[in-house]
Amino acid sequence: MRVPGLLFASQRLLEAMEDKVHAQVSNVAALPGIVGASLAMPDAHQGYGFSIGGVAAFDAERGGVISAGGVGFDIACGVRTLRTGLHREALDGLREELADLLWSRVPTGVGSTGRIELRGSELDAMLQGGARWAVGAGYGEPDDLGCIEEGGRLQGADPDAVSRKAKIRQQRQMGTLGAGNHYLEVQAVVEICDASIASAFGLALDDVVLSIHCGSRGLGHQIGTDYLEQMVAGAAGHGLTLPERELACAPLSSSTGQAYLGAMRAGANCALANRQIISHLAREAFATLLPRAELTLLYDVSHNTCKEEVHEVDGRPRRLFVHSKGATRAFGPGHPDLPAAYREVGQPVLVGGSMGTASWVLAGTDGAMQRSLGSACHGAGRAMSRNQARKRFKGKGVVHDLKRQGIEIRSGSLRGVAEEAPGAYKDVDAVIETTVRAGLARKVARLAPLVCIKG
Repeated sequence: MRVPGLLFASQRLLEAMEDKVHAQVSNVAALPGIVGASLAMPDAHQGYGFSIGGVAAFDAERGGVISAGGVGFDIACGVRTLRTGLHREALDGLREELADLLWSRVPTGVGSTGRIELRGSELDAMLQGGARWAVGAGYGEPDDLGCIEEGGRLQGADPDAVSRKAKIRQQRQMGTLGAGNHYLEVQAVVEICDASIASAFGLALDDVVLSIHCGSRGLGHQIGTDYLEQMVAGAAGHGLTLPERELACAPLSSSTGQAYLGAMRAGANCALANRQIISHLAREAFATLLPRAELTLLYDVSHNTCKEEVHEVDGRPRRLFVHSKGATRAFGPGHPDLPAAYREVGQPVLVGGSMGTASWVLAGTDGAMQRSLGSACHGAGRAMSRNQARKRFKGKGVVHDLKRQGIEIRSGSLRGVAEEAPGAYKDVDAVIETTVRAGLARKVARLAPLVCIKG
């Protein structure tokens, strides 16, 4: 290990973490050019190479590397939350109809395709333009862009670094949720923890919000697959010894490293455009059933990325490449990259729950900037594997139990519902409490699900 490994966890969460998490934190700490520490957030669990919930920064000028496994296969998967301008009682008697309408408008599932088809130069324009391209194509409003990280577009995207196979996979997948833990969820604000920050975020008790959790679909997965193979094949030539295959990486200064950066940024733009299009489809659905609704964007932030950021190290600023694998950026008050409306209170940190449990809106802190490279948790984190969940839960039973709680579920796969059962995840409130006690974020609002469209 070149640097320490640091896990943010309560005793209870630490004991529940698989041993593999500790090994993966140690392995990341041994990579060339790593700065500070190899980090794991309170929701950390075993991943490919990096643990999910892992954060690590690398200095390109000191032999630092970039790792496809450190970003993950769902590039720029993230959460977007929109205010609706509605109060909870506005949905009385309409939840089933709203669930059906959203389900009919937003395609879900493995290999799901939508009505949008992109090819050639138009697809490349999307990969370069991200949410900015989507708004220009008529999906949403220009005002949306001010509340998306990086203004809705990562610079430096290189569509030429994305394989033809990846592009083919994405031709008809824009505006789709995909599968797994992805969702579109109508939620109610059930608790306000910090009234002043909630006011700055435009949130109040009993407000209805809409959250979208998805990423770059088949394109992002193919980029990860393509470059993982290249990095494994080229490791020996760069003098790299890999403790496990999925930790494959390349020097940031190498042609492979630079190509992956360009492709990864293109994948991130795909994810930002995808969430922008899904927002547009959701707005259309709300307008049909609840014409008083005005869906305005609270924030959109990714949690599977590698970003070039400036952080203070040993008393001086250094430009680093921060890998976040299932960890949400949590910049504190005053950070210049934050929208003006949030600069005084800190970045909105959007933490997803599961179908039957809470999600949270937090705010970034100075503590996160000092201790965790401006990062916080991204969700509850799995407590059991998908195989274990299928053996433990039945999809029909999960849907029935949640309906008794007033939560409408729509999914094309009962197997997927079983895999994503609330009991398959850690206690999100315990994860949040640990995150807050560690000084990585502040509680702002707790959200409860009303309608959930599952991938």
